[in-house]
Amino acid sequence: MKITRANLEDVKELDKLVNSAYRGEESKKGWTTEAEILDGIRINEQALELMLAKPEVMILKINDENGKILGTVCLEVKSRDLYLGMFAVSPLSQGNGMGKSLLVAAEQYGLENNCTRIVISVISTRVELINWYSRHGYVPTGGAIAFDEIDGRFGDPKVEEISLIEMEKVIKS
Repeated sequence: MKITRANLEDVKELDKLVNSAYRGEESKKGWTTEAEILDGIRINEQALELMLAKPEVMILKINDENGKILGTVCLEVKSRDLYLGMFAVSPLSQGNGMGKSLLVAAEQYGLENNCTRIVISVISTRVELINWYSRHGYVPTGGAIAFDEIDGRFGDPKVEEISLIEMEKVIKS
């Protein structure tokens, strides 16, 4: 498996991957599903194209031996911080170390761009995901934003009072 930079030719496949990892019936085959928490799509092709056009954004992908994209992560450099988002692994490929490989690649990218920490946002009710990030060195910062303040950016809540909590990992070379 190889981690490389995504490009415009990958948009359709990335759209399908990210939405299948988080929403709908396909997502329930993996442990990262948000299908019981949120309705709607996680991303669309237009949003992906806009991300890829930004010079401060890098989308990494991990492909199998046949070239199929099995995982992705979006990285955005903001001053000395690297914001990590749109982190997805195909539901049928989860648990095989791809997520960890993408995190390692993200950390390396952060170091190459003189970042001192990686920042992520996690849905407050996703305890298993918060624990997974904790095992990889991320700690809650105490920062959070209520889901209703995000204007449906990541879907429509099915449950009340969820928020995105901020977590960080300090990185050093």
